[in-house]
Parts: sequence; C-alpha cells; structure tokens
Amino acid sequence: MSGAKANRPLFEKADWDFDLINRTYDAISEIGVGEMGLNIYPNQIEVITAEQMLDAYASIGMPNMYRHWSFGKHFAREEALYRKGARALAYELVINSDPCINYIMEENTMTMQTLVMAHAAMGHNHFFKNNYMFRQWTDATSILDYLRYAKDYIVECEQKVGTERVEMVIDSAHALMNQGISRYPVHRRSVRALRDRDVARREYEEATYNELWRTVPRSALPKPPPDPEARANLKDSEALGLPQENLLYFLEKHAPKLDEWQREILRIVRMLAQYFYPQRQTKVMNEGCATFCHYEIMNRLYDKGLITEGSMLEFMHSHSSVVFQPRFEDRFYSGMNPYALGFAMMRDIQRMCLTPTEEDKAWFPEFAGNGDPMGTLKEAWADYRDDSFIQQYLSPKVIRDFRLFSIHDSSDSPFVEVKSIHDETGYRRVRNALAAQYDSPARDPDIQVVSADLAGGRRLTLQHRVRNGVLLEKEQCDRTLQHVAHLWGYRVKMAEVDNDSGKTLKEHEALPLP
Repeated sequence: MSGAKANRPLFEKADWDFDLINRTYDAISEIGVGEMGLNIYPNQIEVITAEQMLDAYASIGMPNMYRHWSFGKHFAREEALYRKGARALAYELVINSDPCINYIMEENTMTMQTLVMAHAAMGHNHFFKNNYMFRQWTDATSILDYLRYAKDYIVECEQKVGTERVEMVIDSAHALMNQGISRYPVHRRSVRALRDRDVARREYEEATYNELWRTVPRSALPKPPPDPEARANLKDSEALGLPQENLLYFLEKHAPKLDEWQREILRIVRMLAQYFYPQRQTKVMNEGCATFCHYEIMNRLYDKGLITEGSMLEFMHSHSSVVFQPRFEDRFYSGMNPYALGFAMMRDIQRMCLTPTEEDKAWFPEFAGNGDPMGTLKEAWADYRDDSFIQQYLSPKVIRDFRLFSIHDSSDSPFVEVKSIHDETGYRRVRNALAAQYDSPARDPDIQVVSADLAGGRRLTLQHRVRNGVLLEKEQCDRTLQHVAHLWGYRVKMAEVDNDSGKTLKEHEALPLP
C-alpha cells in the first residue's frame, strides 16, 4: 500500500453505529473545514426513520412545524408512492439553523451516511452560513425558537376558537405565501430594540412638549382634491404606504375584520415564506455547492485510505445517479437537474482555475489560471444567486457538454426556429436565456395592493403588472382571490394591466364567502 493510503479504513461493512458516525464526521470535518476551508455552523446530526423522513417532507422539511390538514394529505400521498416503489426518499434533510440540523436515515448504509454528512453537514451548511441571500433574509439563530413558538401559538388558538376557524385562516395564508414576501431587505431589529425605541420616543415627546405650540397659527395647507372619495382614497393610500407588494403583510396590518390571533397567524406564515425565499433563488448553487463538497471530501477520504474501494464504488453509483441529466428528447426529461448543472459548473470553475484553455482565458480573465479554485468558488458561493451565477460563470464548455441551444417558438408559426447555436454569439444568448429561467423574482407574478377604500365600501384593489403578455390562469387566480377576500372581509378587485402600455387587459372580482 502506498504512503497516501497507509491509514486504516474507517469502516468496511454497511452497518453503522453512533460511535462510527462520530469518528467519520470528525474525518469529514478535518477535510471540509481543515483542508478546504469551509466556514460552517456547528452541526447537530439526528438519525430518523423512513416514516419520520416522510413526515418531514409533508411539513415542508421543518422541525416543530405547526399542524395543518394539508401536511397530512401530503404525507398520505408520499407514503403511498414510497410503499409502491414509485418514489424514493432523500438520504438526508438539512435545516438552515444554528446549530445546523442534519437528518440522516437509519436505513442508509455507512457509505451513504458518510456521503450525506459530507453533502449536508459541510456543503449545505457552508452555503447557508455564507451566501448573501441567506445572510440578508434569514436568522439561523432564532428560526428553531420561532417554530416552537408558532406551533404552541397555533395549538393555543385551536383550543380557544376551534380547529376549523384556525385552519381556514392558515388555508388562505398558505395560498398567498408567494405573495407574502418583501423582496427588498430591511434592517431587522430585536424585540428589545423595538421596545427601547418606543420608550425613547415617548420620553423625548414628554421632555419637549410645550403647551404654547397649540396657540401657533397653522400654515396654509395644500388644497385637497375636490372629490371627497378621491380625497379619502388619497389619504388612505398615503397612510397605508401603497402600493404594497407583500399581500400578507398588508392584510395582517390593515384587514378590517381580523382578530389579533388571526393577524398573528398571518405573520407566522409570512415569516416562513420569507425564510424560504432565498432557497427558491439558490437551488442550483446550493445543491451544486453541496454536491461539489461531497465529491471532493469522498475522493480525499479514499486518497487517505479512510474508505475502501467497495465504498468508493457505492458512492460513485449514487453520485452518478444524482448528477444525471436526461437529454431533452428523453421521456424522463423534466427540465434541468439542479444537481447536474450546479456540480458541472463548479467542477468547471475548478478546472479553469488550474488548467485553463485559451478560450477560458478569453471568457474568464478574472480567475482563469489563478491557481485558487476554492477561493474562487467560495467567492461565488457567497456573492451570487442562481440567475446571476449562471450569467457570470456558465462557460462555453459546459454549454457544449450539456448540448444547450436556444429556440424561438411562436404561436403564429408551425415551425420552431433555432435561434442560438454553438458560436460566440450563441453562447452568450444561451447563457442569457438560461439565466432568465432562474430569475425567480422576474418569473413570479407582480401583484400589488394599489388601493384600499377604508372610508366607504371598503373595497380592496389589486393590480397585476403583466409582463410579455402573460396573464394569470383564470381558475387559479379566482381561487386565490377568494382567499384574499376571506382575509380582507369585503369585496376584492384585481386588474391585470400591461406593464408597458398601462392598458387594462382583464379584471377579476371576489366576495368573501358568507
């Protein structure tokens, strides 16, 4: 045996125990943190059964999640598919929290336990802690405490007002989760900081109050609009900060008929929607980072003699399945595999840093040949999301490897035109087109609250800014608008307006159910 493989393997059989998992994790951490320089939260590894993994699936992958009938429906469906062999389970589940919680299945072999710890406890963990989207939008130190609070609060509400009333509010809130996001970061203040600010404001007002100010003549005010209804609407819009893109926030703060417990449930769902917002925009990068890390760690463990050739073959079989990308004409094709695309791009960055071609130097002069692949990757993992990562780092080689091309499909023509092929102009067009597919904020419907009549009939008016002529699907739109009307308590109207011309293309209305 060569000196590089002089170590004794950590394991040689499929069986595992907790002591072996601890020793293997230490070896993984030595490579991931010590050699690769990954920056991670402390890890908490929990072994769960297949049924517990199904339960985690059903409750959107969060521990201590509140109860809701939809989670039971999802559990029953996933369990039926799993028992029939039509659906496999993930080998692991990881929570963006501090400490980072990693669920691994007890049915896994020891090789798979090693793989998933390298994948989740190192790769995902590093990405959660360092990517700017997660640093701006999530608070890993408080999410577990908040989930416990949310679960206890909803149980308390069910006991006070009944399960049916609580579930109706959660149903409507869940239907609006994608419109319950503030897409521009705000400075988060702790509860204590908010309380101290209010106390300081009251103390200042008391200290500076002077009765003489009431005798000073008021300056001439601008004339209000002559129409009383227009004046009321203008006043309401200014006071409510309209337009408002976060529907759940607006309903939580201003819906006329909601009780305090209902407003708090809306806030709970809104906080969860905000928590998952970065994950929707970093699927390729997050999975690519984790897959790259487990690939590097498993190979280095093998080079050190810490895993056997049999374990390496088992790993390569699983890894190859994970990063398999069906061709577009394959009956299994369902779009781009985020594991495959992310891993291929990160391995390509590593190659360009170490052994660049002339093409690489022309396309990526900033890092091609710099000899620092981990530094380049960690910078990309920290500073980009899927669309911007693809826009900046997708190379002609990866485009060729995946056989990517761009087509133009018009309903006016019976033919499909291939617009971009493998030349310099084509590479850039393909990269732009693929990046646009991962631009989540641009794909989500732009729906805003534009008017709320609080003085008269209390009608709420929404507006959908239509991009590229794509209207909302009527049946789904009407169902979702019904949920808005249920929470608002009065008539709700939505106008679909062309983003360029301002022309109203379609209107929808809903009344709250009796």
